[in-house]
Amino acid sequence: MNSPRTIVENNGAVVILDQTRLPQETVFVPLKTLADAAHAIRAMQVRGAPLIGATAAYGVALGLEEGLALDVIIGTLAATRPTAVNLNWALERMARVLSKSALASDANARRELAWQEARAIAREDEAANAAIGRHGVEILKPIAAQKGRIEVMTHCNAGWLATVAHGTALAPIYAAQAAGLTVHVWVSETRPRNQGLLTAWELGQAGVPHTFMVDNAAGLLMMQGRVDCVIVGADRIAANGDTANKVGTYLKALAAKAHGVPFYVAAPVSTIDFACPDGAHIPIEERAAAEVGVGSMAFANPAFDVTSANLIAGIITEHGIVPAAQLASVKP
Repeated sequence: MNSPRTIVENNGAVVILDQTRLPQETVFVPLKTLADAAHAIRAMQVRGAPLIGATAAYGVALGLEEGLALDVIIGTLAATRPTAVNLNWALERMARVLSKSALASDANARRELAWQEARAIAREDEAANAAIGRHGVEILKPIAAQKGRIEVMTHCNAGWLATVAHGTALAPIYAAQAAGLTVHVWVSETRPRNQGLLTAWELGQAGVPHTFMVDNAAGLLMMQGRVDCVIVGADRIAANGDTANKVGTYLKALAAKAHGVPFYVAAPVSTIDFACPDGAHIPIEERAAAEVGVGSMAFANPAFDVTSANLIAGIITEHGIVPAAQLASVKP
């Protein structure tokens, strides 16, 4: 599959696909300022840790074009969303490159350097996700050889919409399709933002057979033996392998463990926070009541939950499939 790109440059602007409008309509939005980039991240016009990181990198370039101070730019973008580690990873990389460069004192050269680094981050994410697909399909091939078809469950959206291209959790599925394997995907709705609709839309565009299911059906489907494996993405992976992903992931991991269904996480190494010792130290974003529609009553709307490393069969990275307890082997 030739994967579309979710973020491109056009006439000095950074153009994104507004994911808050999908799947009802396809709308492209130009980001022309730092404020535009920060809003796109905060309002979830862009989602998914890798794409958030790339958008933040481009946001730095846009802020420098406005003549803003680098520390103001970094602070504005860093405050948008707390859980996706690629956000801070990209900002730290941009700040490091811009601060250490011999060109840092030349404003024009510094702006150009920012654009070059943002482009590099986007290119690297595209390449990493393609590699995740190549490694991840090796999990699926033995299933196809034994059963003739593969039943995969996923949660939230970790396809090309959540990255610069190819996707993370969906990359092995697209690779399986390209290899001629018969694959079917169980897509959970992922309330309250219903991001499963984005996965269903993506798979439909690619011609991958799939079934949209209510979130609470996951355990039953696994109990009935209708799921061969679960593959999800990640917004942050702690150094010990504990993984934060869209809320509801943990319950699927528990059900998978109970029924002997292997549970995999697919993410580039940039999503691993080696400075975070375990899942208890991952900040969990709480979102507004309006998303749930509960009015003035008490509510809880955590955007993410944490799946412990002992529930994860392996983490599919661009460097291969790594046991959750052995992430140090891929540390840059």
